[in-house]
This record gives sequence, C-alpha cells and structure tokens, in this order.
Amino acid sequence: MGGLRTTVLVLATMSTGFVTGVFALYGNTLMPGLRATDDRTFVGAFQSIDRAIINPWFLGGGFFGALVLAAVASALHVGDTWRPVLPWIVAALVLHLVVVIITVTVNVPLNDAIKAAGEPATIDVAAVREAFSEARWVAWNWVRVGLDFGAFAALSIALVLHGRAGA
Repeated sequence: MGGLRTTVLVLATMSTGFVTGVFALYGNTLMPGLRATDDRTFVGAFQSIDRAIINPWFLGGGFFGALVLAAVASALHVGDTWRPVLPWIVAALVLHLVVVIITVTVNVPLNDAIKAAGEPATIDVAAVREAFSEARWVAWNWVRVGLDFGAFAALSIALVLHGRAGA
C-alpha cells in the first residue's frame, strides 16, 4: 500500500503540474501570439488549437487525470500517520476542481462557440472574434493558472510531508 500511496501522489503532482504548464503556455505564448494576428488567422488558428488539445494525453493524463489522481491520493492518505499530508492533498483537489468548473463553464463554451461558427473563409471572422470575448477567455485562463499553480504547490508540499511521514 505504501508504494501505491507514493505512486498516486507523485502522479497527481505530475499531472497537475502538466495542466498548469499547458494553461500557462496559453497565457504566455499562444494567446498573446494570436492577439497580434488578424481576425481570420485568430479564428482559424484558435479552432485548430482547440481541436488538437482535445486528446487523451491532455484530457485523460492531465486535466481529468489530475482530479481523479488527487481524489485517489486523498483516499489513500486517510489515517493518523498521514494526518499532516491529507489537508494539502485535499486543498489541491479542491483547487483543481475549481479549475475544472471554470473550464467547463467559461472556457469550453467560448471554445465551442468559436468552433461552431464555421470555416474562417465562409464566416464574418471579425464578428466571430468579437463574440468569442478574447479578454474574458484570457482573464479566466489566468485564474486557472493561479489555481492550478496553487494545487501543484500544495501537492509538492504533500510529497515532502509524505516522505517525512513514511520515513
């Protein structure tokens, strides 16, 4: 059980760090780069990027995987020996759950709307870009980065405490 506990906690930390990095990459490079483009390029590139990110590596290994792994790590750390570790894992779980909620209620509907608008060559790309609400998407993305960075930090602390408790 000790090896499983450690493995799940390490994987939860890694997957949360992965997701944090993906969201930070959007904030630091993709969205600023797209902001500097014309409407047709913005709409077409964003549609392509959003289609590409919907894949098993990101969704299973990172985005939803981080949530599941943190929940399993929490369950595996119930008990007196793990009392110092558990609150940090639960904090990370809650923070990442908020990220999932923000993503599903804010970012995904905006992503879906821009994809549903149609091919950039056949639509009013200026109207689609304006309706997309780029500033809103970016602002909420930075909230996701901050929350997931907090979750990653909490899991990192949990790993240190886990090592001490298991020693």
